[in-house]
Amino acid sequence: MRGGIMIKPEGELKVSFGYQCNSNRDSSCEDSDEYETLPELRRNSSFSCLSGAALSANATLANTNICNGLIGAEILPSWDSPNSFRRVPSSPTLSRLDILSSSLQSSMSNLSCSPSTPDSDSYLLKSMSPPSRSEGFLNAMEVQVAGGAAGEDRVQAVCSEENGWLFCAIYDGFNGRDAADFLAGTLYETIVFYFNLLDWESSQESIKVSSGLDLDGSLPYMEDDSNTINEERFLPQIYRDTDSSVDNVSKNAPCAKPKVSTNSFRHGVLDSLQRALSQAENDFLYMVEQEMEDRPDLVSVGSCVLVVLLHGKDLYTLNLGDSRAVLATYGDGDFMNGSERLKAIQLTDSHTVDDEGERMRVLCDHPDDPMTIVAGRVKGKLKVTRAFGVGYLKKKKLNDALMGILQVRNLMSPPYVSTQPSLNVHRISKSDCFVVVGSDGLFDFFTNDEVVKLVHSYILSNPSGDPAKFLLEQLVVRAANCAGFSMEELMNIPAGRRRKYHDDVTVIVIILGTNQRTTKASTCV
Repeated sequence: MRGGIMIKPEGELKVSFGYQCNSNRDSSCEDSDEYETLPELRRNSSFSCLSGAALSANATLANTNICNGLIGAEILPSWDSPNSFRRVPSSPTLSRLDILSSSLQSSMSNLSCSPSTPDSDSYLLKSMSPPSRSEGFLNAMEVQVAGGAAGEDRVQAVCSEENGWLFCAIYDGFNGRDAADFLAGTLYETIVFYFNLLDWESSQESIKVSSGLDLDGSLPYMEDDSNTINEERFLPQIYRDTDSSVDNVSKNAPCAKPKVSTNSFRHGVLDSLQRALSQAENDFLYMVEQEMEDRPDLVSVGSCVLVVLLHGKDLYTLNLGDSRAVLATYGDGDFMNGSERLKAIQLTDSHTVDDEGERMRVLCDHPDDPMTIVAGRVKGKLKVTRAFGVGYLKKKKLNDALMGILQVRNLMSPPYVSTQPSLNVHRISKSDCFVVVGSDGLFDFFTNDEVVKLVHSYILSNPSGDPAKFLLEQLVVRAANCAGFSMEELMNIPAGRRRKYHDDVTVIVIILGTNQRTTKASTCV
């Protein structure tokens, strides 16, 4: 079925990459020049392979001039690898952010964007010296990266199979690609910093406890446990003090050291993700304020954000906007009974005015503004209720930078668009099969159930195939049918004009496999 549908117009399939952990590879792929076998690795991750693909519909120029051009000239080239995974050394914490900080010529280092609030996380970025990345939560001396841009979308994947984690992100930009570019260049590094900060905080607590300086009952740093993947090391102080749930101490242990619950650890990870996103938002809006005199359009640029972090058997999600992560699972009962009814479970919330809960939240936040939602959009401008950037709906002075009809009238009580993300953690089980991560363009044409059925049927008949690319091909077929075109006719419409028929679409398919313990990693287009 896949062989008869190929997307080949000039440059339209902007991104297509794959990563395969399974050592039982198809021989035809193994003989390919594009297939690289990596050294023997210790597998402790919960995924066996993934594929990503992105299709553009918008005609968007690369925005290389933000942050004095350093985003496009120095940072993104080190991340982008649109057609394959490539190995890169794990750079020192905040190396890229240090470059950006200098470009902004801020009075505070490391992208400090809130000079008036020295107690904020921005101040921590200046004053703390956390451990190196090789010692932190996402510890790795070397990682594999892939990703790129398609229209206003950006996609990233960073993997350390040896250490059992996978980071994936889709940044669905709108009104330009500057916000998505900024996220692609900085958010991963910022997240790593906050994970390392958790490690730093727990290490400092450990020193105090071992020195007998902290005997007030707070929980100390714990020795490693092979079944917990060092989870206890990274708890922020707030969770150690407030969560009294601890595991029983082993009777065979030489010293009685209580163990912090893994639930507290997961709260700490989610908190770090949220803090990193908040930091990135502050940094971006600060950059916009510095550059909006020359580029007033920056105040309207924004992006949806979807981050998926698979660490061991924990699947964390953070999202703003309407991108989705959908889990395909049999459910414990169906799996155990052998009924094999695959279910689609959406792991993320949809932040749009079409969602009744979101709509009511926005209206309640602005009770004195009768024009909060106009024509199904926030202030008549935006369908999503939570997003990165879009400063003109968050700050009056940014809205004032616009002129004429572009300016929002009666901006009575900003911010109207929230940067509070939805956060979730799911424990991978044997009944979970795969996760589909996609921008909203995918779900304009397919329901969650349809996406799961398409991927499931495809991987059954094409176990070594590319399910992400297959989904895009099926989307083009459906979009063409809806428009009354053949697929070839639709794809021959230039980007920009084709946006009338479908959006930019980005898809990542992560094949889960908790029982697989392969010994080699490989990359394959």
